[in-house]
Amino acid sequence: MERELLSIGELARASGLTVSALRFYDRARVLVPAWVDAHTGYRWYTVDQVRAARLVAGLRRVGMPLAGVTAAVAAAEPAVVHGLLDAHLRRLEDGLADARRELSRIRTLLDSEETVMTTRLTLPRTALAAAFDAVRFAVGADPELPQLATVLVDVGPDTVTLVATDRFRLAVAGAPAAVTGPPVRVPVPVDVADRVRELLGTAPSGDVSLTVDADGVTVAVGDARVTGPAVDVDYPDHRRLLRDRVAATPARRATVDVPALRATLGGAPTVRREHDGIRYEVTVLSVDDRGALDVVGEDVPAGDDLRIGVNREFLLDALDAADRGQLVLELDGPITPLVVRRPDDELTYSLLMPIRL
Repeated sequence: MERELLSIGELARASGLTVSALRFYDRARVLVPAWVDAHTGYRWYTVDQVRAARLVAGLRRVGMPLAGVTAAVAAAEPAVVHGLLDAHLRRLEDGLADARRELSRIRTLLDSEETVMTTRLTLPRTALAAAFDAVRFAVGADPELPQLATVLVDVGPDTVTLVATDRFRLAVAGAPAAVTGPPVRVPVPVDVADRVRELLGTAPSGDVSLTVDADGVTVAVGDARVTGPAVDVDYPDHRRLLRDRVAATPARRATVDVPALRATLGGAPTVRREHDGIRYEVTVLSVDDRGALDVVGEDVPAGDDLRIGVNREFLLDALDAADRGQLVLELDGPITPLVVRRPDDELTYSLLMPIRL
């Protein structure tokens, strides 16, 4: 048999992958040997696997994530692989655009006589208060991940965006603003965010002023103000996830009446799960090809409907935070985050990580 197969060293030379890389891709179930000697553990491959190994080598050289490499090797149709390549190229182009903007910001910082670049913006008090309300539910509380116990304040050329995540859900809320100064992103402690929200709730209507720099945030309404420091942590890069998921066209979209959905969730069957000793209930959502949403049990046949499981309490939190009578739910498969959108607000939405059924 060995004479009909390629040794791992021969495949390494034929593909450009190292022997250690081939062992890794075997463990990752990307490129599994055709035969493994039970006594020596030595791996053997077929000649047909040379093409797959070369594909893996090429994709990794251009930085394709492991999940994408796995999907490309498993794909039966070239068109599927071409789609994966196009999506990865868009990610690379977006990453290059981000890098150019950041390098431009750094050059401006180096050329400035000021040590700290300050950005100032104004927007309606009600808009900023609504943004805090839309993301507060997703702030993390894990003591081992202190960077998630923050709200990210992300100021762009004409918007301010607030972001919160606990890894299992992510909430984003944006509002147009009059901005003076460079783009800036700073995470602030959740207690500062709560004090800002309290100020916004007691202040009279009108505009609110924000001053944002690398040191922190100051929010002022009239003579009242709240100042808080920036948290010196690396906040998770949520933007790539948002580009890949929120900008994509979902497989199914359902417009739901929130009070009716809440009533349905109250009496619908749930699936019980446990993680790290914590029990929780999973709601199974089903959407047909006409956009009709239903809450079903785990054992109900899916048919042509698209189903996804989500944490029931997380879904209820997202519905409450959206603060709308109607919402749009976007489903794109059982392993893709559920998107909850306001139909009249493209800047505000939340993502809920799915739970495998």
